[in-house]
Amino acid sequence: MKIRVLDILQQTMADGPGFRTAIYCAGCNHACKGCHNPQSWDFKAGKWMEVEELLDIIKADEMSNVAFSGGDPFYQVDGFTELARRIKEETDKDIWCWTGFTLEEIQESESMSRMLPWLDVLVDGPFILEQRDTDLLFRGSPNQRIIYLHSKPPKDDIPGTVPLMPFR
Repeated sequence: MKIRVLDILQQTMADGPGFRTAIYCAGCNHACKGCHNPQSWDFKAGKWMEVEELLDIIKADEMSNVAFSGGDPFYQVDGFTELARRIKEETDKDIWCWTGFTLEEIQESESMSRMLPWLDVLVDGPFILEQRDTDLLFRGSPNQRIIYLHSKPPKDDIPGTVPLMPFR
């Protein structure tokens, strides 16, 4: 199984708490006005990478957890579901995922909802330029939610988080 990858950043601290290996995928139809990564909208950008190859990169970075961003990983739901499943079965890393879809839209889709059991945190919703807030952690506008899917938020709670949504 393959994923169209725009970039991989190792030991980044911009995509969730702590160090992360961030997989930036190619392809997004949300086209949010003011998007910080519009080059990721092109579904033909980047290169195809095997899930196994991505898993090897993630495992090699022992200090880092994982982030899926883009583009939008839910446009490549089969590949990202497989990658997330393998990460959870073969490592103790947590996974944060950013999407322009809302949790409710994902839940309504049989194919997209298959990824939810493997994610720890979902940052959902489109970026809204008119609501841009540079003081927010890990999101650009307050409509975007940080949803803990399987665990309670840490003691040093991040403002804007949503309580536990049990999917596993």
